[in-house]
Amino acid sequence: MPACVSYDRSKMGTAVASSLLLLLGVFDRLGSRSSAAGPVPLVIWHGMGDSCCNPESMGYIKKIVEERIPGIYVLSLQIGSTLFEDIENSFFMNVNDQVRLVCDQLAKDPRLQGGYNAMGFSQGAQFLRAVLQRCPSSPMFNLISVGGQHQGVYGLPHCPGESSHICDWIRKMLDLGAYTKSVQERLVQAQYWHDPLNEEEYRKKSLFLADINQERGFNQTYKKNLMTLRKFVMVKFLNDTMVDPPASEWFGYYRSGQSKETIPLKETSLYTEDRLGLKEMDEAGKLMFLGAPGDHLRFSKEWFYRNILPFLQ
Repeated sequence: MPACVSYDRSKMGTAVASSLLLLLGVFDRLGSRSSAAGPVPLVIWHGMGDSCCNPESMGYIKKIVEERIPGIYVLSLQIGSTLFEDIENSFFMNVNDQVRLVCDQLAKDPRLQGGYNAMGFSQGAQFLRAVLQRCPSSPMFNLISVGGQHQGVYGLPHCPGESSHICDWIRKMLDLGAYTKSVQERLVQAQYWHDPLNEEEYRKKSLFLADINQERGFNQTYKKNLMTLRKFVMVKFLNDTMVDPPASEWFGYYRSGQSKETIPLKETSLYTEDRLGLKEMDEAGKLMFLGAPGDHLRFSKEWFYRNILPFLQ
């Protein structure tokens, strides 16, 4: 457009120069922001009976991640003002209150506002999923579930009910009180206790798991928020004696009405009805199912680096 360039050349030249300077300033700021941006932060939530900073568990994970990803911000969640409270709350603090507390903490942390990856160990995995579904104040890019029990549990640690009459008897006795109001409100593990022999009572009275798995109603926001993940990585321990059934770590569970046969995720109503968007995520390649040799939360540094680290970089 030569005519435009020649029209009132002095004014046009000034305007063009100003526009170019403005654009260069914007690009410069964008470039600085990109180059100054460090690794994606990581949020960790520990499991039952653990704490944020145990040097043999979460403290160790934080250390080896920081060794391999220099400059990364790792937030290992502490639920309570002391390490003792953190451990105690993993047994006795209402999970819904814990999730609200973490939602508030993440929303106020300026280092997480651009987004973060999340990694939950054992029960911490389903708790972090609840954070994403209920209050995504900043984007969660990848969720890594290390031995999480996403369909709940129906058994005792190191005491699988389907292979021991004694363990089966104990879990049935515990199950008599699992859905009472006082137990549900005060015992963390009762809030993801899933009785396949009494699905109706579970759906009605489970304060936590039945809600986040959309088994008591349908919340479109829960589904929409979960589907924002880039990757949902689920680690199942192939010789797990802690979680009953281990299939829960890959979103499988006991076939309803009995406690011996388990079915994989794709055969569950959670998948076929797609209440959480897992079917759509699976078809889009967003679900990752990893198997780890060994018992619950037992893995080597080499296994972690090879299988988990790529999702943090």
